[in-house]
Amino acid sequence: MLTSIKFEKFTAFEKLNINFSSGINIFVGENGTGKTHILKAAYSACDIAKSKGGFAEKINNMFFPSEKQIGRLVNRATGSRKGTLEVTRKLDDGKTLSIRLSLSNHTTKPEKAKVSGSTKVWMETPMEAAFIPVKDMMANAPGFRSLYEEREIHFEEIYVDIIRKAFLPLLKGQPDKQRRQLLESLQDAMEGKVVAKNEEFFLRNKQGLLEFTLLAEGFRKMGLLWILIQNGTLLNGSALFWDEPETNLNPKLMKTVVGILIELQRMGVQIFISTHDYIILKEFDLQTSKNDEIIFHSLYRDAKNGEILHASTGQYNDICPNAIDDTFGSIVDREISKSMGGLGR
Repeated sequence: MLTSIKFEKFTAFEKLNINFSSGINIFVGENGTGKTHILKAAYSACDIAKSKGGFAEKINNMFFPSEKQIGRLVNRATGSRKGTLEVTRKLDDGKTLSIRLSLSNHTTKPEKAKVSGSTKVWMETPMEAAFIPVKDMMANAPGFRSLYEEREIHFEEIYVDIIRKAFLPLLKGQPDKQRRQLLESLQDAMEGKVVAKNEEFFLRNKQGLLEFTLLAEGFRKMGLLWILIQNGTLLNGSALFWDEPETNLNPKLMKTVVGILIELQRMGVQIFISTHDYIILKEFDLQTSKNDEIIFHSLYRDAKNGEILHASTGQYNDICPNAIDDTFGSIVDREISKSMGGLGR
């Protein structure tokens, strides 16, 4: 599992050090505070442990700076600057490993960046991971993998990664009881199962096969989660990164999705999500128990210098600052004020 991540003069961060929960990590904060950057960086470190690719190259493909000049990922300022990114994980035997990327704003290519730390052991110890991006790619899956491999197209590698995960064949044997229950919960919510034919995804229900291009995007994301559970991507020791799971998902379905994420955590899957949604936060608050491992990470800008800071807590009511809760409270206040004003007329 991942235990921490450190940034210094890297992308949006001047200096940031976050310790992760072994279970669920929820990142909240206003736009531009780096939530997605944290997820992308942490996922990249997980992915190379399985793909055996280069850390610098993976970071470059995930963030996709202009003209793919990796030095542009160094936090912007005048003059020469050096930036670093370090991710730490703990193995089942308790051993701690770190992998570190160092570069300057003059570094043009990934191979010119420096990667140090426990790189050999890191690569020798695979870790399964999946990243569900905000933009759904399931309806665009046919031919996308071959197009990405053969042509220079302006897509971060995150999109082809998730399609590759979705097309993985099933594990041998039947799913265990916990996985079957999660699959059944998603099937009830979607009213069907997902099938793939000729690189095209369909929802199979009582009416037959409904292609994903005709399916609501919220159902496509639930279908993707179903696939990752069914094909064994999300098992004990794996990690799931999900950027804004609430996007295009009816709030009514949040209870099911959050319940499944909590159960995945109980099965040993480490969860990382970013969100702007009040309902999803409250569902985690209501559905988690004292035995669940969960940390809320609040990202915000220092009022004096604009640098991104963070505060972490295991309790929903202690999230501070909480832009989501503050905005919701403001709406309630405005509604009461409007209502009272209307009574006065």
